[in-house]
Amino acid sequence: MNIMEKVSLKEKIGYALGDGAANIAWRGVSTFLIIFYTDVFGLNPAAVGLLMLIARFGDGVSDVVMGMIGDRTNTKYGKFRPWILWTAIPLGGILSLLFTTPDLSPVGKIIYAYSTYIIFTLVYTANNIPYGALMAVMTGDDKVRTSIGSFRMVGAFAGGMIVQGALLYLVAYYGDIQPNVTLTELDQNKYELMISVDTDVENVNVSTKHGIATFVWNDQSVPDSVNVPTKSKSFSMQGGTPYSFVVTSENDLAPDNFTIIDQKKGYSNAIYLLSIVLSLALFITFVSTKERIKVPKTQKSNLKQDFVDLVKNRPWLVLLIVGLVFQVYNSIKQGIVVIYFAHYIHNQLLAASYMVALMVASIAGAMATSFLARRFGKRNLFIYAFLFSGAVNALLVFCGPGDITSIFAIGIVSEFGAAIFPTLFFAMLGDAADYSEYKNGRRATGLIYSAGSFSTKFGGGVAGAIIGMVLAAYQYNGQDSVAIEGAIPGIVLLMSWLPAVIAFVGAVLMIFYPLNQSKMDEITTELNKRRVNELASEI
Repeated sequence: MNIMEKVSLKEKIGYALGDGAANIAWRGVSTFLIIFYTDVFGLNPAAVGLLMLIARFGDGVSDVVMGMIGDRTNTKYGKFRPWILWTAIPLGGILSLLFTTPDLSPVGKIIYAYSTYIIFTLVYTANNIPYGALMAVMTGDDKVRTSIGSFRMVGAFAGGMIVQGALLYLVAYYGDIQPNVTLTELDQNKYELMISVDTDVENVNVSTKHGIATFVWNDQSVPDSVNVPTKSKSFSMQGGTPYSFVVTSENDLAPDNFTIIDQKKGYSNAIYLLSIVLSLALFITFVSTKERIKVPKTQKSNLKQDFVDLVKNRPWLVLLIVGLVFQVYNSIKQGIVVIYFAHYIHNQLLAASYMVALMVASIAGAMATSFLARRFGKRNLFIYAFLFSGAVNALLVFCGPGDITSIFAIGIVSEFGAAIFPTLFFAMLGDAADYSEYKNGRRATGLIYSAGSFSTKFGGGVAGAIIGMVLAAYQYNGQDSVAIEGAIPGIVLLMSWLPAVIAFVGAVLMIFYPLNQSKMDEITTELNKRRVNELASEI
């Protein structure tokens, strides 16, 4: 195989589809699973945070094991490509089970959540570790690798756009219920809304289709301090029990102007559909990619030496910590968005538009990364992106529920910078693999990517734990409207300045990364010379 063979546009797009598929799963879980567990499945937010922390820590073992397995896999399709094929259907299946809500006791729900979430992390690892390592063996040119990384992130953000943009609308479509609705006009632009259902629904969300009218409970038992006008209400309904609201500020309301969504049914059916899309995209990635870089012929399998090389690899050690930090930053921002829009902005569907706008900004950031990296160098660009994204994101603390334009503008600008993190990170893991081969004469691509991937996934677990603990500290309960109102300060904190502090920490840590562009040019030239000589010796 020619190590300098051109990587075609078709192959780059095919590779990108793999991360698009992975991000249907990853973004679906990081963005929606917390609100699904708390508001729909009825789990305590602290229990959810602990679950995510424990499961992601367990990823540390599974990621490294998968990296070693990938390095030692030998098939006619290569080392890493076969795993994309073998996990395509299992990943879609376990994602569907994550968003399925069997009728269980409180303890049974915890057991089910732990079981399905841990299995999900294992299957995701078996798919994503080989997928990430594949990029490092598609080409021997670090600049081409950065280009492939940009395509990868465009695919990743496109997959994120699909799940974050479409899911809530699919939830509304599949979760639409037909309750008994009585609407009585009390005054001009003021109505009493009475709704009831025949069977219990654990979590519903009621709003008007235009999202303009405000709701307050028509219930004297709800304290005035928390019964504030909002554009939607989330609560649980008992069959045969009427629920009454006073609705104001929208002209000529009629019973069919209201949307009342069974979120359990909506989430499950929406995820089932997206899981099919995920599996099909992974099949395309397997078919359209090639592995070109082989381990040196003289290299013998030596697990102990692989680990010795790894812990002496300073670029990798820095990336391990930085990957953890940027994933905590991004995952907090992603994990709180739906809760923020549902309970602070009081317009859950608007979260879909917000996340689509952020995905467009992410794609722009990923596409710009290759150019900016050539201009500033990967290390410096990483530092600038941390400082820029974090500083802009902190401005959200000044936004009220009505400042929609400002919230969108701040989020979009901040996300452009945040998109640079993963685009650079996975390309730089390939650089760390090259550095190890350059210095030690050995290559363990899967192990390097697995350990680096662990840092990002564990970062997601840390972020989930932080979200859960902060919400629990503010007594958040997604099925209790009174508790929701009391937790608003914590929701705003998680959306704004807390991620910003984490970003500034990441910028400081990235100063210690040792590989600049001149060093990478030296490494790439030397490794290509070695590979050409090795090929010549075989002729």
